Amino acid sequence: MKTSTHGSPRTASPVFAYDMRGFGRTALDEEHRSPGELYGKTSRPVELGDLDWWVNHVADTYPDMPIFVMGHSAGGGMVLAFGALSGPPPSPETVAKVSGIIAQCPLVRLTYPNGKLATVVLNVLSKVSPAFQVPAPMPENRFSHDPAVKEALLNDPLRMPKGTVRGLHDMLTQGEELLQTGYKRWPSNLPMITTWGTADEVNCPKAGVAFYNKLQIEDKKLVEYDGALHDLLHEAGDIPDKVIGEYVAFIEAHLSGRPAA
Repeated sequence: MKTSTHGSPRTASPVFAYDMRGFGRTALDEEHRSPGELYGKTSRPVELGDLDWWVNHVADTYPDMPIFVMGHSAGGGMVLAFGALSGPPPSPETVAKVSGIIAQCPLVRLTYPNGKLATVVLNVLSKVSPAFQVPAPMPENRFSHDPAVKEALLNDPLRMPKGTVRGLHDMLTQGEELLQTGYKRWPSNLPMITTWGTADEVNCPKAGVAFYNKLQIEDKKLVEYDGALHDLLHEAGDIPDKVIGEYVAFIEAHLSGRPAA
């Protein structure tokens, strides 16, 4: 977990960031990780339980400050599931403490989905051997047009081309559930913004936009960046600055909290 303070001309706010369960130092830091951790060892209920805990922790630590929950890619799919009350966890009481959702290129469907046979096998294995690891490669050139970012991904010791069958299964089936029925559970007074690169080769922009269009809420915003790839905050050119500007504007517009349902 990292804590830092970022400011805009009007606001200065603490930012809490943590690895999703099964990834980053949470899985690979041999000195500090929890016993039994394994790369990719996760499930959507566990992830949502972690997020539920964090929201309550932040609410207790900063009781007078509005809370915004942001996620990118698989984390973006997780924050959509959080907003859509895909639980418990999260509890409705926890979701009610959040003033807005920020979903960056969230996983609803993959741009290049698995075949039907692979999907069936993944489903079966997730039930009988959930921690079984399988290859899950993601080419570096699908993330950004910036050569330095591609090189950094290639040499990142905390990034591995594999996952567990339960973790992968839950990420993919949760996205499909959100698109088919989960959008109906989204609270009418929970604002959200979602951003997409139109050339995203990791997660499918069309599926993400379809979810956005199905949301039956008034306070929502979709921002698309023509030709951009998956990692908008590390794209080439001025796209990162534009994306950050959208997020800051969204937060500043909702500092007074959520209206009554």
